[in-house]
Parts: sequence; structure tokens; C-alpha cells
Amino acid sequence: MARPMRQQVDEQILDHAAGLFARHGFDHTSLKNVADAVGLSKAGLLHHFPSKEALFEAAREACHAQGVRVLEQVDSLPPGPARDRRALELLTDVALDRPGLVSLAFGAVTAPEQDVLGVGEVIVSRVFASGQDTGDVERSIRIVGALSALAVLSLTAGHAGEKTAWRPHIITTCLDALGHGRPGPSSSDSAHVEA
Repeated sequence: MARPMRQQVDEQILDHAAGLFARHGFDHTSLKNVADAVGLSKAGLLHHFPSKEALFEAAREACHAQGVRVLEQVDSLPPGPARDRRALELLTDVALDRPGLVSLAFGAVTAPEQDVLGVGEVIVSRVFASGQDTGDVERSIRIVGALSALAVLSLTAGHAGEKTAWRPHIITTCLDALGHGRPGPSSSDSAHVEA
């Protein structure tokens, strides 16, 4: 299999597997469930990932890598509305393109005691330059609200086949949740291409 094609198939497998792990948990997600979701046989799936544990670990690593990419792109920005907007733009793009990974990663926000990915702190504290460790309860609640809205709205947009049309509205809604009001459109609002 050619390299780009193999990578694309692996990403599709990981996204579907992550979504199933998020919904049903590791114990209740079988390799057959994942294989069926991506249109492969169990043997075909095992050609890509040798075990359910390897598949889960690869999904965890993919979630972590997405979080690191977002952090790298916002880390140089000072805390404030511009950083929050850029973080939400990037996270929305990931959520629209990789809904399974986002479902698995955002589970850390809603159930921190089950943060098997270790990304909850990265998303809340580092990406948004704030978090529970600062003692700013309102900010923490607003961040969780914005991320919850982002997750639900991006999944709904994907199911409705309206990713591109919904993207700017998702970002605006999340900025509202963070208390930033209704800013004008960003130059990157039209930059996202439908996956």
C-alpha cells in the first residue's frame, strides 16, 4: 500500500476506534466492532494494528499529538481573546476532521478521573493559558463549557454534513461561552476545507 494511502487508512481506523472507545470503553470495544466501522475484516485491521491494545495506544498517541500541535500553534500568543480564538479555531478544525479522536480526548474534560490520555491538563491549562490550577473557577467553567459546546456542535455538524457552514458559528458560540462576546469574523473562518 502506498504511504499516503496507508496513512489515510490508519487515520480513519484510529478515528473510528477512538470514537468507539469513547462511547463504549476499552473493555466493550472489540476489534470486530472497529473493523466493521471501517469496512475491513478483523484480519485486515490486524494488518494495520496488531492488537486492540496497540490500537488503543495509537489512538491515545494520536489524541496527544493533536493536542501538542494545537499547543505549539498558540503557545507564543499571550493569554487573552486572540489566543482563545486561535485555540478554538484549531480545536474546531480537529473536531470537524477527527470526531472520534475528539470524543476520546474530551472525555478527559468531562471525566478527569478517567483521563487515561493525560490531555485534560494540556487542553485546559496550557492551550487556554488558564485552568483549575489558577483558582479562577469562572474561567475553568467557561473553558469546559466552550469545549463541551465545541464537541457537541462539531459532531452535529458532521452528522448534518454541514462542517464548513457550521465552523464559524461553532467558534463564535465557543467564544461566547468564554465571555468574549461576538467578534467579527476571523480571516481563518474560511480557511478550513471540508474533510
